[in-house]
Amino acid sequence: MKEITSIQNSYIKELLKLQEKSRERKKTGLFIIEGKREISLAIATNYNFDTVLFFEGLISEQEVLHLFNSNVNRILISKEVYQKLAYRDSTEGIIAVTKAKNFTLEGIQFKNENPLILVAEGVEKPGNIGALLRTADAANIDAVFIANPKSDLYNSNIIRASVGCVFTNQIGVGTSEEIIEFLEENNIKIYATTLQNSNEYHKEKYTEASAIVVGTEATGLSAIFREKATQNINIPMQGKIDSMNVSVAAAIVLFEAKRQREFKI
Repeated sequence: MKEITSIQNSYIKELLKLQEKSRERKKTGLFIIEGKREISLAIATNYNFDTVLFFEGLISEQEVLHLFNSNVNRILISKEVYQKLAYRDSTEGIIAVTKAKNFTLEGIQFKNENPLILVAEGVEKPGNIGALLRTADAANIDAVFIANPKSDLYNSNIIRASVGCVFTNQIGVGTSEEIIEFLEENNIKIYATTLQNSNEYHKEKYTEASAIVVGTEATGLSAIFREKATQNINIPMQGKIDSMNVSVAAAIVLFEAKRQREFKI
């Protein structure tokens, strides 16, 4: 088994680029996952792995082999190298170089006749995207669509904020126009969260195939989603401010939809 002890090692420098630059991830088709929980979720959802690096001060080779089969390339790294690569303080000594999947709309398949989908348009902050993916997993919805993405989904901040839910959700990426076309072709109703020409969210029914669309807090949804929506909806604010965090708003509407479906309202 190979061992790397220097942060000046050329492979370690390549991994740092992979971690920091979206361009490198796209060029190589690889990205980095840290931590046993996140890696376990990727394993469970059939991701393929290129290499696993581990620091024996935090995790043993036996523990690594318990996660992966012996055919996966393993590299033992020093504490210095691990600390250089680790994006977080508590990732249990293991880092996996992983093969990316393509998030195409064409690859989306629904197990349910009346799917429930979350669409996030133009959300910029990786933390918000991660939180949306975590919310989608918690609600166990059928898919998440990212319209006009500002960051690739294998950004380390997104993986961290989603606590690995970037691996557990079925995800499709496209332009707003492409996603609207997909929804219309599949007879999925569009509920756009916006203040303009909207009804209160709890007055609508989401028991048929539905997509809940959220946008940025700063600019909201684009005109095309507002105009193409089956119905625009809003969450009535009862305090002094007129908006809330996008992942919180998504959670409120998604769990209302789940409630209606569970009780067949």
